[in-house]
Amino acid sequence: MDAIRHYADPDAALAEVADSRWPRGVTCQHCGAEKPMFLKTRRIWKCSKCRKQFSVKTKSVFEDSPIPLDKWLAVVWMLANCKNGISSYEVGRDLGVTQKTAWFMLHRVRLAMIDDDGNKLSGEVEADETFVGGKIAHMHRKSRRFERAKSAGTNWNKTIVMGLLQREGNVRAAVAPSRMKHHVEPYLQGNVEAGSKLYTDELPVYGHVAPELKREFVNHLEGYVNGRVHTNGLENFWSLLKRGLKGTYVSVDPAHLQAYVDEHVFRFNNREDATDFDRFKLVLSQIVGRRITYDQLIGKKEGETETAST
Repeated sequence: MDAIRHYADPDAALAEVADSRWPRGVTCQHCGAEKPMFLKTRRIWKCSKCRKQFSVKTKSVFEDSPIPLDKWLAVVWMLANCKNGISSYEVGRDLGVTQKTAWFMLHRVRLAMIDDDGNKLSGEVEADETFVGGKIAHMHRKSRRFERAKSAGTNWNKTIVMGLLQREGNVRAAVAPSRMKHHVEPYLQGNVEAGSKLYTDELPVYGHVAPELKREFVNHLEGYVNGRVHTNGLENFWSLLKRGLKGTYVSVDPAHLQAYVDEHVFRFNNREDATDFDRFKLVLSQIVGRRITYDQLIGKKEGETETAST
């Protein structure tokens, strides 16, 4: 509530975003020149060198949005700090916008929550995977889908999410096409430092990939912990992810699943030492250079009309 009251002032909201974008001072977003002129009546800047104008939204996730900053900052605050996520319907009701607009806003903020520092995990690393999708028990008994799922197994037609967790460190997770060697091995090699200890379950594929990693595993048919060897840290993350997907978002299209995974990864990695304000400021510091249009979000090609529900 204090944040909502504070950022209701347009000047305070502008100052907050500008401070996060340009901690060393405002620079022109077209030519890079320093100390552009600030046009107070319009709350934009004009470069004295290239004579072009720009706003605090230029080249950010907020670009071309008519939504005022006070509403954007409220969305950033809620998404960065609500442990199980926040529904676009709730955001729409709270901010006085449509559900479609709120859904688009949330996805744009999720872009700013992606961590792409490029560093690999090291030391003791847990590796595990989970399946995201509807349960057989919730399918209609007379549907073809139920019959096929019943014969194929509980994980039929579900989306695979692979995860890595560095002990006393961060988690990484990504949607994967399969659990086959040609998908698992590049993911491990690209995210885990050679020579690290890799703790997994009994899945056979881990025994045939990334020989540079020292793999130890625990058989879940016999137990879940064998000294330091377990994947309970990742199981904790999966439980938070599933709670958000099932309880808040209810039904997530596989095409958008990675964005929801990135959202939960961000909150998990910043859960202990960061305050609500720290997480809020971190998201704002990552809004630059990340942009997605609504047509790109729904996969609409040029010339097509929107027919499917989002």
